[in-house]
Amino acid sequence: MVSDPRSILITGASSGIGAALAVCYASSGTHLALGGRHRDRLEGVAEQCRAAGAEVAARVVDVTDGPATEQWIDEAEAQRPIDLAFANAGIALGAREVGDLGRVASGTFAVNVDGVFNTVHPVLRHMAGRGAGQIALVSSLAGFRGMPSSPAYCASKAAVRSYGEALRGWAGRHGVRVSVVCPGFVRSGITAENKFPMPFLMDADRAAAIIRKGLQRNRGRIAFPWPMYAVIWLMNTLPGGLVDLMTNRLPDKN
Repeated sequence: MVSDPRSILITGASSGIGAALAVCYASSGTHLALGGRHRDRLEGVAEQCRAAGAEVAARVVDVTDGPATEQWIDEAEAQRPIDLAFANAGIALGAREVGDLGRVASGTFAVNVDGVFNTVHPVLRHMAGRGAGQIALVSSLAGFRGMPSSPAYCASKAAVRSYGEALRGWAGRHGVRVSVVCPGFVRSGITAENKFPMPFLMDADRAAAIIRKGLQRNRGRIAFPWPMYAVIWLMNTLPGGLVDLMTNRLPDKN
């Protein structure tokens, strides 16, 4: 069992899972470096965490800006060495027309993949130098199977999952633990835009508790909820044509 971290950095902390993680870890003696794009919402999360006794440094950060993200991480590390970092910031965009595909794919990968790289690599540089630390890359159950309703999102989360799982062994040689988080549907700004039924939809605070428990156990993959994970796993064992018939009926993401 890994001891609880005392210095935690979270991207995408202004809403959804990121905000819930901040509140989940907030306690006396804990330092939180919170980054997000929405100043008002971010400050609201920071105030909640301060009320729980945590020391909080909140910063408006765009993870697609590599130099700015690295500077923020360097400053957070200088203030207090980071024990745990969440590369959590992400977006989900839909493409209804052929002409939208390129724009949506580029924008999605800029945040969901490049944004993860811009977070993980500076953090890993510091942690590897100290020979200690833990990094959580937030992927999705959507990263296990490409869905026609959201090609760019699925592909971006697949990239994050594969990279994180490979990085776990590489970083482990330098004393850094790496885990990949693969949630199903969690109440957030992203899922609020969905106009279709979302099976096993859960609250963000419940998701944060599951993630925290998995990280304490140093699990390489934290995938939940298990019924949805089982469905995705089963889909990948079925013939491709059958899966196509099933997924082609799914509504497009807005």
